[in-house]
Amino acid sequence: MTAAGFDPASRRPLGNTGLAVSPLCVGCAPLGDMPETFEYSVSEERARETLLEVFRSPINFLDTAASYGDGESERRIGRVLGEIGGLPKGYVLATKADRDLRTGDFSAEQMRRSVERSLRLLGLERLQLVYLHDPEYLHEPGREPFEYMTSPGGPVEALQELKEEGLIEHLGIAGGPVELMVRFVETGLFEAAITHNRYTLVERSAEPLLDACSERGVACLNAAPYGSGILAKGPDTYARYEYREAPAALVERVRAMERVCREFGVPLAAAALQFSLRDPRVASTIVGISRPERVEQTLELARHPVPGELWDQLEEVSP
Repeated sequence: MTAAGFDPASRRPLGNTGLAVSPLCVGCAPLGDMPETFEYSVSEERARETLLEVFRSPINFLDTAASYGDGESERRIGRVLGEIGGLPKGYVLATKADRDLRTGDFSAEQMRRSVERSLRLLGLERLQLVYLHDPEYLHEPGREPFEYMTSPGGPVEALQELKEEGLIEHLGIAGGPVELMVRFVETGLFEAAITHNRYTLVERSAEPLLDACSERGVACLNAAPYGSGILAKGPDTYARYEYREAPAALVERVRAMERVCREFGVPLAAAALQFSLRDPRVASTIVGISRPERVEQTLELARHPVPGELWDQLEEVSP
């Protein structure tokens, strides 16, 4: 954590799991070809080339989910793993157990079906890390997500049983609402937690979750440090935050940050990425990558020198 930037080849403990991961984690949602979310499509060959480039890089951590392309991201990863002879030694591959995207079924039985499909698509005998994904999307009349998920015989119990059976090594929680995420972390049942779009240069609402994880030895993963693009491409090129049109006040704040970064000769994207990398509460920062050339570009942003004075000035225009 110096002005010289970060070493992407370094390894950090993933909470108390015993796993060691790079400070960068590749988010594989775009590789599932999700134009409705990202406003662009990714062909299978482009996804393949991107994954092969990742495996050639210092990054040893990949993140996917059953819902990304409704299995397409996992299927593409599985095909590449088959091509290279399996998951390389020292790599960590995480996925997420999801509701049925067609019916909305979020039952314990669906959790088992989701995990079993992930194993099949990825071509693995067990999964190193599985997150309960987006519990806030529960659509059960009269049922509150936390109580439903943690009820006897519910989804969390099903995932714990899969862990006892040896199909899952470690269990995590991934979602949006910070208060809900903190409640899950406080159960002591989860070893990792993912927050997304809520801890960036212009958004700090995930602070309580980062603190809760740090206090309990739970690995906290911070996804979407660019706020889905505005902090990477700039507000005049991509004025969207969290996959929708950004409020005018936020756009102006990003413009002010961009001006400050320009004065120091630092790309806005480097500051946005390293804002997350420099926080000791964050085990790894998840960045979506959809092109092979983006792998090296992301590594360069992580390594880019960022002087301490820049952080001071960015704080003056931060939320």
